[in-house]
Amino acid sequence: MIQSPGLLQTVLAFVLVIGPLVFLHELGHYLAGRVFGVKAEEFSIGFGRELFGVTDRRGTRWKFSLLPLGGFVKFAGDMDPSSRSDPGWLALPAEERAQTFQAKPLWQRAIIVAAGPVTNFAIALGILTAFVLAVGELKTSAVIGRVETGSPAQAAGLARGDRITALGERPVASFQDMLRYVQIRPGERVTIAFERDGRAQRVDATIATKIDVDRFGNQVKLGRLGIAMDASAARFEPVSPLTAPVVALSKIGDILGMMGEVIGQIFVGKRPVSELGGPLQIAKVSGEQFSLGLSSFVFFIALVSLNLAVINLLPVPVLDGGHLMFYAIEAVLRRPVSPQVMEWAFRGGLAAVLGLMLMVTFNDLGTFGLWTRLAGLIG
Repeated sequence: MIQSPGLLQTVLAFVLVIGPLVFLHELGHYLAGRVFGVKAEEFSIGFGRELFGVTDRRGTRWKFSLLPLGGFVKFAGDMDPSSRSDPGWLALPAEERAQTFQAKPLWQRAIIVAAGPVTNFAIALGILTAFVLAVGELKTSAVIGRVETGSPAQAAGLARGDRITALGERPVASFQDMLRYVQIRPGERVTIAFERDGRAQRVDATIATKIDVDRFGNQVKLGRLGIAMDASAARFEPVSPLTAPVVALSKIGDILGMMGEVIGQIFVGKRPVSELGGPLQIAKVSGEQFSLGLSSFVFFIALVSLNLAVINLLPVPVLDGGHLMFYAIEAVLRRPVSPQVMEWAFRGGLAAVLGLMLMVTFNDLGTFGLWTRLAGLIG
């Protein structure tokens, strides 16, 4: 087991992950606003009290703030960092009013809001494209190379040479497809469709649960059927620069699919809420990936960037997705949502986000063993 990175390295890695990603996310908003002639009054990394900053010749205040858990761009016409409309924008002189966010057509406002998450998607796509170009695309078959003794696969009667065609009615084309399906379903009953000597067959099996411990001592519960791939059939195929983004986009689709399924399992109670991590957990994993080398760390940045994009697109007021939801309603109704509804929606959204942050921080502290230590002290 490798020793966990020290505090300084963890903090440095966390800053190197979150800092650039937040900056580029907000830069996406800022540049889209610039394109459409919207004045940016503040560009902040972090929230709360300003620590230091500088004002450029366009009047934009670029600053670092006390709480480094995100950032914002405050455009002319915004009441606060959540981009709620300031009623006073209508009373501004015509020239200043034309530079406000609210004065722009609906489609331009939607593009400005979407530009942040799109930037995060683009970062992830760029990193994964570079990986694909560097190492190629892994090709595997769904043919079983080996069945482990005492495994669910052996109990179900599967054998070497069987070709898996579907798991739980989901088509399978490669060994990676099987891994993605099985790993996030420990303990579940699954129907396995396979071919043996050209004949289609079906069996049922219960996916085993394995507690996997990584080199840093982190434990994760994974599902296992007990089959191994045919190593002779696995190969990395070179990918052209034109094809690489398409392959990378497919990988992103696989990652998002797994994320969606795991979150769905948490909502329906198949996974504990304690598996949700927050800033402290991200910092911990950042330090660990940093210690593993550049390629691991850069790949982790791609995953975090993808997560930031998805989280920001959730239809929760105060997040980018919440704004886009209101713009969609406005497009249908042909008029903006009433200020009263917006006010209560933003209050509810803020409460939801703060509640989620409190919960994941509570989970993080539990992961670090704080509650166990406190219980030991009390008991």
